[in-house]
Amino acid sequence: MPAQDHMQPAQIVFAYDYFASALHECSHWCIAGLSRRKLLDYGYWYAPDGRTESEQRVFEQVEIKPQALEWIFNKACGHRFRVSADNLEQGLGASEPFKRDICVQALDYCERGLPPRAEKFANALAAYYRQPNFLQAGGYSYLQLCDLEPN
Repeated sequence: MPAQDHMQPAQIVFAYDYFASALHECSHWCIAGLSRRKLLDYGYWYAPDGRTESEQRVFEQVEIKPQALEWIFNKACGHRFRVSADNLEQGLGASEPFKRDICVQALDYCERGLPPRAEKFANALAAYYRQPNFLQAGGYSYLQLCDLEPN
């Protein structure tokens, strides 16, 4: 939620007491530019639970970078990451292409570096949780996202 005025700070709203939700919303904040940070929900498209298959594919396209960052943030905390399809009502889980794209993006962040706010946030998490090697490409694999390898 954007700041209402200069006296009130902006707020990141997440599901209470749900660690992954907080990291996910922080990942959106880290990606959003200055103008987007002034918009409700950073101006991102969102359709609630119950999306059709085609709506789900659009959702997945806009969620690749945030979920890749969320995975990195989880690694920086020493926590397990699970891909979120966020469409429980329809029973459509995360597609295989979505998982692959998240993995490719996470590996790209490992190779090329994180956006500035994401880097600062991830480094602070890693320092607090004592996870110094969170950004090594060898720590990210597609098999982890499929629960076929430890995350």
